[in-house]
Amino acid sequence: MKGPAAAPPLLEVDRVSVRFGALIAVNQVSLRIGRGEIVAIIGPNGAGKTTLLNAVSGFYRPDEGTIAFEGRDRTRMAPPDVAALGIARTFQNVALFKGMSVLDNIMTGRLLKMRGSFLLEALYWGPARRQELEHRAFVERIIDFLEIQAIRKTPAGRLPYGLQKRVELARALAAEPKLLLLDEPMAGMNVEEKEDMCRFILDVNQELGTTIALIEHDMGVVMDVSDRVVVLDYGRKIADGPPAEVRKDAAVLDAYLGVAHEG
Repeated sequence: MKGPAAAPPLLEVDRVSVRFGALIAVNQVSLRIGRGEIVAIIGPNGAGKTTLLNAVSGFYRPDEGTIAFEGRDRTRMAPPDVAALGIARTFQNVALFKGMSVLDNIMTGRLLKMRGSFLLEALYWGPARRQELEHRAFVERIIDFLEIQAIRKTPAGRLPYGLQKRVELARALAAEPKLLLLDEPMAGMNVEEKEDMCRFILDVNQELGTTIALIEHDMGVVMDVSDRVVVLDYGRKIADGPPAEVRKDAAVLDAYLGVAHEG
């Protein structure tokens, strides 16, 4: 008697390669991310981590292989189409509108959810007005969730770096993603800011049910928040498993402690 069929992955990357001229940045990488997982993607500088995230989010098109989301091939989709499927991301370098308020920055994350004719929006009445109020109410809930009420009217450019990172996370969450891609969410943060961000990442996963893939160099953070760790080295996947197993893997230890890698 057969057991129940395994649930299909939310994201499936199958033998993906990305090249830049003669450089193979991602080389035949395959991975699966299940619904509700937090998966960390780690590796030395130049290992291909951000390139892989860029391929998943549509910023780069793979030269080989396929990427499927909820069973649908999205290998050749452009970033807006990928976002519309339910994939949102943050970036290594904060990409906020510095002159706009925190609230307005987060509202830009709702753009894909906004519907209505140009005429209705121009009149700013009836359905258009109601729709904006609904989107604003949703954004206010995200602001409360990430505990940034006190800075909601502050221009983003005036905030310290750690808070800018939190606002960028809020903007990504405003899109109500099924899969959230975080590229070094703790970079440049002090210990207290890292602790806060770890807590928010876990809350996003557990309370909002969002699946998360993150790139992070802080191994303490990786071990604390991840269900599974994928390790890249020179564009190839060299390990994939629970954090406790991966940290003892000989190939992983060699990648980090053996021959020096260039960024």
